[in-house]
Amino acid sequence: MSESIRIDSVLRGGTVPKAYSADLRRRVIDAVEAGASRHEAAEDHGVSASSAIKWMQSWRDSGTSTPKPRGGSSSPLDQHSEWILSLIVEQPDLILEEIVTALRKRRIAGSRSALGRFFVRHDITVKKKSAGGGATPRGRGFGAPQVEPRTRSA
Repeated sequence: MSESIRIDSVLRGGTVPKAYSADLRRRVIDAVEAGASRHEAAEDHGVSASSAIKWMQSWRDSGTSTPKPRGGSSSPLDQHSEWILSLIVEQPDLILEEIVTALRKRRIAGSRSALGRFFVRHDITVKKKSAGGGATPRGRGFGAPQVEPRTRSA
């Protein structure tokens, strides 16, 4: 059987590819304006036809072919950063779930993962509360007698 295709297999563990240069975009647009079809211009310049079509649409609509900005999104929690940070200062032993509950009481949308990313952006570490005794083994305790091995009866 063939190997299953995974979502991340396209990038092979690499980074997201960079946008095509403005120079290449301009050359494709110039070729189309000189009379070539979008498909011909794309093939001549080694890009996909869909890229040439999108660049021409952008050129026609806005007069520019520059790539759209990437990344840089902001979290809705950033609007409430002052309150969240003050909550951490006031009660440093809160766990993520308790902070999420406090957010919900104030009707602020957020999840544990969103809050975790918020803390990473603000270089804050949130430690788990100690349960007091630490982990203890289950089953036989340290001083429990051992079970005698069974003998086979014939």
